[in-house]
Amino acid sequence: MPKQDFSHVSTWVFDLDNTLYPPEMRLFDQIETRMTDYVMHTLGVDAPRANHLRKHYWREYGTTLAGLMREHDVDPLPYLDAVHDISFAPLFPDAHLAARIRALPGRRIVYTNGSAPYAERVIEARGLSGLFDAVYGVEHAGFLPKPERAAFEAIFARDGVTTETAAMFEDDPRNLRVPHEMGMKTVHVAPTPAPRPDGGDHIHHHTDDLPTFLGKIV
Repeated sequence: MPKQDFSHVSTWVFDLDNTLYPPEMRLFDQIETRMTDYVMHTLGVDAPRANHLRKHYWREYGTTLAGLMREHDVDPLPYLDAVHDISFAPLFPDAHLAARIRALPGRRIVYTNGSAPYAERVIEARGLSGLFDAVYGVEHAGFLPKPERAAFEAIFARDGVTTETAAMFEDDPRNLRVPHEMGMKTVHVAPTPAPRPDGGDHIHHHTDDLPTFLGKIV
C-alpha cells in the first residue's frame, strides 16, 4: 500500500460504528435490539415481523430510520433517542488509535448515520475526545442516510470538504461508493474484504486494523 496514495489528503472522514471501534465490541448489537423493539411498538407488530422490517428498511433505504420515515412517517428524534439509549460499557479507550488519528495532517471529522450526541459518547468512551474538528450525525443531513448521495453532499457542503483531497473510512461498503465517485480515497474497515459486487473498484483499500493502517500512511 503506497504511502503516496494519501499524500494529497487534507481531510479525513471517519464513520463511527464498527469503524472507530472493532465489531467484536458488539455495541451495535444493542442498537439493533432497540431498533427492533421500537419498530415492534411503533407499528404494532410482533418481534419477528419487526426484526424483518428493521433489516428490510436497512437494505432498501440505507437505514431502518429512513424506511420508517418514508413508509410510516415516523418522527426521527424520539427514534434516535430511544435506539441510542444503550450501555457504553463494552467500549474502552484505545491509545494506539488516538495517537494515529492525532498524527493525521489536516482536518479530521466523524460522519455517522447515528446521531451526533451518540457519536460524542462513543468518541469519549474510546478516548478520542478532542481529536476531531467536527462530528456529524444523520440529523445534519436532514435525516437522509448514507449511502444517498444527497446525504454526503449535505455533510460535505456543511463542512467545506474538498472531496478530491479527502479520504473516507467506513465499515459498510455501500457507503464508500459515492465518496469514490466524488473523488475521495476510500478505505473499507472490516474483518474481511467486502465481497463483490459491493467490493468493487469503489474501494481503494481494505484493513482489519485501523490503527496499523493509519500508521502506514502517515
